[in-house]
Amino acid sequence: MVTATTLFQRTTGPLGAPFLLLGGSLGSNLDMWKPQLPRFGDRLRVVRYDHRGHGGSPIGPGGYGIQDLGRDVLAMMDRLGIERASYCGSSLGGMVGLWLAAHAPERIERLVVIATSAHQPPAEGWLERARQVRAMGMEPVADAVLGRWFTPRFRAALPARVAPYRAMIAACPAEGYAGGCEAIAAMDLRADLARITAPTLVIAGADDPATPPEHGELIKRQTMKSRLVVVPNAAHLANVEQPEAISQLITDHVID
Repeated sequence: MVTATTLFQRTTGPLGAPFLLLGGSLGSNLDMWKPQLPRFGDRLRVVRYDHRGHGGSPIGPGGYGIQDLGRDVLAMMDRLGIERASYCGSSLGGMVGLWLAAHAPERIERLVVIATSAHQPPAEGWLERARQVRAMGMEPVADAVLGRWFTPRFRAALPARVAPYRAMIAACPAEGYAGGCEAIAAMDLRADLARITAPTLVIAGADDPATPPEHGELIKRQTMKSRLVVVPNAAHLANVEQPEAISQLITDHVID
C-alpha cells in the first residue's frame, strides 16, 4: 500500500457547523473553490485541500491510484479530528469522492460530484498526457486544459476571471499532474457505484468536453440515492463558470 501523503488544506467557517470537504480538479489547487466561499457564508465548516502533487501538497511516492488519493483524504480527516463529513469533488476530486463513499461509507455523510466520471478511457490518452508534461512541463498544455475548463463564450467575455486559472494550470507541478493522469488511466469505479449509500448529487456541465453529461448519467443510474443536475452554459469547471447555481446546489444538498 502506498503511504498516505500529508495534504495541504485550509479550513474556514464557524466551529460547530457541518463539515464539507472540497476536492478539486486535475491541475488545480484549492483556490478553484474561492467562488463558493462567500456563498457558503457561515453555514458550513469548509475544508479545501490540494491533491498530492498539486498546490501545496507534496508529490509523495509515485505509482499511486485513486484509492491512494482517497486514503490521503481519510488521513487528513483523522489528523483534523473529523469523524464524518460531507464531501464535494470536481473532476479528479469527484473520482476520489466516489471511492470514499464506496470504501469508507461511515466517513461520508453526503456526496456531491461535479464534472466527473467513474471510468474514463482510453487509458493511453492519459498516459500520453503524463509523458508530455513530464517531458515539456505544464506551460505547453495550459491553453488546451483551459479550453476544457471553460466555454469559449466565458473565456472571451471574462478574460480577467479566466487568467488566474491559466496561471494555476501552468504552476501545477508536472509530476503531480502526470501522477493524476496515471491514476485516472488506471481507474474503473463502475463496480463500486452500487456500494454508495450516501445521498449523492451528481452535477454535470452541459458544455463539458472533458466529462460530458453521459458520465454523470451513468453515475446516477448506478448509485442508489442520487439525482443528476445538468447545468447549462458550463464546461468542466462549472463551479467557476456558474458559481451561484453550483453553490446553491451544493448547499441545498449538504444542509438539511
